[in-house]
Amino acid sequence: MSFPNHFSEEITVRLYDFSWSGNCHKIKLFTSIISLPIEIVPIDLLNAEHLRPPFQDLNPLCELPVFEDGTTVLRDSAAILVYLARRYGGEAWFPTEPEEMAQICQWFGTAAANVNFGPALARGARHFGYPADNAMVTRVSDRLFLALEKHLSSREWLELRRPTLADVAMFPYMASAPEGGLSLEPYEAIRHWIGRVESLPGYIAMPSVVAA
Repeated sequence: MSFPNHFSEEITVRLYDFSWSGNCHKIKLFTSIISLPIEIVPIDLLNAEHLRPPFQDLNPLCELPVFEDGTTVLRDSAAILVYLARRYGGEAWFPTEPEEMAQICQWFGTAAANVNFGPALARGARHFGYPADNAMVTRVSDRLFLALEKHLSSREWLELRRPTLADVAMFPYMASAPEGGLSLEPYEAIRHWIGRVESLPGYIAMPSVVAA
């Protein structure tokens, strides 16, 4: 599967980034897959750079990622992915047909809720000291893994029989679940899906917290 590069090197979008953030990595992964040049502006989250100007002026919520394209400034990884897909990525990644669009958008909700309060929080608690109820995190993660395993047992991609923004939105924190102490060994379909994403042209891996 290939995705041609239609972009001039003069086109540059900007991402304010924390390298271990799965939400930031979604943007880097997608721009790499579609071969869109991107400028990375590192933000030192561990030393609270996101809580001070000038970053605070870009996003008063003091959260990453933040994205710029000319005068367009966006926060929230799902919103940024939608913008990138519609402006640069083509119809295949985020179609305009209502049912297909909704099928993809439902995974944005899953990523923001089930993934965020499951494997993402497990990883954040273990490596960054995020407060977490371990029993709740385990329950949320187990329910998510079982549902996703069942969904992927009869398909290669989350929706539409091809890679879409649904896969990009779900991928980073699912792939890094073992860094939070959550094993994916029992979930063959999930592991095969992760492998398919990793085989996409332009794929880039998120830095491992464990190896740092």
